Amino acid sequence: MNITVLTPDREIFAGPIKSIKVPGVKGEFQVLQNHAPIVSALSAGKVTIVTSAGEYRYYDLGKKELIEGSQADQKIVFQADSGFIEVLNNEVSLLLSGVKA
Repeated sequence: MNITVLTPDREIFAGPIKSIKVPGVKGEFQVLQNHAPIVSALSAGKVTIVTSAGEYRYYDLGKKELIEGSQADQKIVFQADSGFIEVLNNEVSLLLSGVKA
C-alpha cells in the first residue's frame, strides 16, 4: 500500500508502507493492506508508519532534511496535530495541520 503524508508547508512521507497507526478522534486505529475505504478526522497524537520494501522519502524532523530509503520494517514516528486520513484501494492520504519530532 502507498501513502502520502502532507502538511500545509511540506511533504512528510511518500512511498510504500506495511501499516500506519493514527490518533482517530474516537481512539487510535491501524490501517493495513486491503483496509476498507475510510475517511476519518484525526486528533493530535502519535503517528507510526512501518515501511515496506521499495523507494520512499521522508522529511526527518530532527535533522530538518529529506531522507530517501528503501529498507522494509523501518518505523517512522512523529507527533501530529489534527488532520484527516483517507484510505481507498490501498492508497492512503494523510493530511495534517502540523507535525513535531
